[in-house]
Amino acid sequence: MDTKIQLSYQEKALELLKNDAEKIAQLIKVQMDNLTMPQCPLYEEVLDTQMFGLSREIDFAVKLGLLERSEGKEIIASLEQELSVLHDIHTEK
Repeated sequence: MDTKIQLSYQEKALELLKNDAEKIAQLIKVQMDNLTMPQCPLYEEVLDTQMFGLSREIDFAVKLGLLERSEGKEIIASLEQELSVLHDIHTEK
């Protein structure tokens, strides 16, 4: 495969995964602001499901050679940090 095309696919995969991570963060923020407390089983189930789905997407991109495993771990770690901040803000209210 042409290196230029491969790089384009890698950039697109990274962009899509970061967008999905941002959507998860937004979903959780809305849920915490409007629907439930972080201790709610529904909240935990949504978070677990979304995080699992994102991790599977990352695994798939890694297997295709579109993403380095370290980049995938960075996306997950960044999202977990953001969710931790959202949780702390919510519990301080």
